[in-house]
Order: sequence, then structure tokens, then C-alpha cells
Amino acid sequence: MSLDALSPSHWHPVDWSIVGPALVAGLLVLSTHVPLGQRVLRKGIVFIDLAIAQIAGLGVIAAGALGWPDNGWAVQGAAVGAALLGAGLLTWMERRWPDIQEALIGALFVLASCVGILLLAGNPHGGEHLKDLLVGQILWVTPDQLWGVAALSAGVLGVWFGAQRWLGQAGFYLLFAVAVTASVQLVGVYLVFSSLIMPALAVRLAPPKWQLPLAWGAGALAYTLGLCVSAMLDWPSGAVVVLAMALLCALTAWLAPKK
Repeated sequence: MSLDALSPSHWHPVDWSIVGPALVAGLLVLSTHVPLGQRVLRKGIVFIDLAIAQIAGLGVIAAGALGWPDNGWAVQGAAVGAALLGAGLLTWMERRWPDIQEALIGALFVLASCVGILLLAGNPHGGEHLKDLLVGQILWVTPDQLWGVAALSAGVLGVWFGAQRWLGQAGFYLLFAVAVTASVQLVGVYLVFSSLIMPALAVRLAPPKWQLPLAWGAGALAYTLGLCVSAMLDWPSGAVVVLAMALLCALTAWLAPKK
């Protein structure tokens, strides 16, 4: 990254044919991750999304190592299957060792990361695949990718707001795994974590009726600003959106009314 890019003469126009689908992808991720993130924050298991996202990514990596075609149904099935297995394991560990749950979640994240690195060790493009998994390629999202995610997000939100009281711990983990599996392939692990935790942190002291609108608004503004800045300056979009999310969520936490 060169500081010369900050000069207006080096700025690029925002191409909404690229930024538009990326923004819709970000808004879809926010739609489910903001309410899920509030639950995660209340439970004190903030690293669960990193663990589930990494396990879902491990499913994608394993499918690639087996030679399955990218973005095919088999790869999606591998990602969902891995995430659901991870959710089942987390449910069992919470029942068996509730006092060390956060430590076990962290250990699971590290193990999934290391297995993924080993599977990519013989791949000449392994470093690039790992970077895509972590930082994402949100600017390359296509409209065709969004329809399935939109339907899935609608289903997750319907279950969350319509049947949350009957979910239980296992139901929550399964719903969480499905949501994260879809989003991590769109935006990457870092943006999944940021979308889940930062807006929830920003509004935790706000009156309950304002929490969701403020969190969604701060997140949506962060995606819009981050994507536009990254397109104009030709900077990595995922990293810029994360920084924008941190800045705007900190500002929201400062300015939001307190309960």
C-alpha cells in the first residue's frame, strides 16, 4: 500500500456493478449475524464464530484437496457438514465442560486452522486459498451467489424471531453453524467475526428497543464506507471494511443513548 494512493488524483471511480453485489452480500451477512452476535455476547462465547467459520472453511479446503470442483454442491455440502459436526461437538463440550467452554472453543479454532494449513501444504496456491478464506473476496461476489444466501438468511431470521424460545442450546449452535457457513464463503473469516461481534459490542449499553436498529445501521454504514474506500483506493476490501466497522461501531457506542 502506497501513501500516494491517498492523493485524490490516484482515486478510482466506484464501479457499482462490482461494489453493489458486494454491499448486498455484506448486508445479508449483517442481517443474521447482528442478532446472533447479541446472543453470543450475552453467553460470553465470542470466539464461537471463529471456530465454526474455521471448521466450515476446513470443509471447503478438504473438498478442494479431494479434487472436487470449486463452488459445486459437493463443496457446499462439505462446508455445511463440517460446520454442523463442529456445532454438535461444541454442544457436547458445553454440556460436558461448561466451565472451560471458551478455552475449548479457542483450542478447536487452532486445531481446525492447523489441519487446514496441513491440507494446503502441498498446494502451490495454498497461501492464496488461505488468504481468501480469512480475508475473503467480497468484491468478487456475483449476483447469482446472492440468491441462495438471501433465501438462507430469510430462513435463519424466520427461525430466530419466530421460534427462538424453542431452539435450546443445540438448536442455537445448529442455526449458527448454517448462517456462518454461508457467510464465511462470501466475506471471509475476519468479516464474519467483525459482523457478529463489533455491532453487538457497540449497542450493548443502549436501550433494548434501539439495539438492533443501531447495530444494523452501524454495520451497514461500515460495509458501504469500507467497500467504497477500498474500491477508490484499490486497497484490500475485507481489511478496509473491518477497520471501518471498528471505527463506526466505536462511534456508535459513544453516541448511542444509554439504558
